[in-house]
Amino acid sequence: MKKSKNHEIPIAKPKLRKGDLVQVIAGDSRGKQGRILQMVRETNRAVVEGLNLVSRHTKPSATSPNGGIIKKEAPIHLSNLQLVVAGKPTRVGRKTNEAGELVRFAKSNQEIIPS
Repeated sequence: MKKSKNHEIPIAKPKLRKGDLVQVIAGDSRGKQGRILQMVRETNRAVVEGLNLVSRHTKPSATSPNGGIIKKEAPIHLSNLQLVVAGKPTRVGRKTNEAGELVRFAKSNQEIIPS
């Protein structure tokens, strides 16, 4: 496991990827599902579509002439997310397939997760 530049947050290879359907297992958005829009590897977090919404106050500018309050997705820690396979949240493991490639699999039903 590598360490970040400031040697405080260990950076591990995440088992979730951009585009995966995930369910939140802790926090205010618990039980809700959404797709991962962005991964933030440095802080072990992910931005999930439509979840963990926060309010941002914006000044009027050329891009937003009215300004005001905008709802925006904030990153969620990866430990609070679980991959959804066959409609149920499951843990993710890694193993090598017949071709010798490292693939992800669902620990609940041993199903290979397509990349």
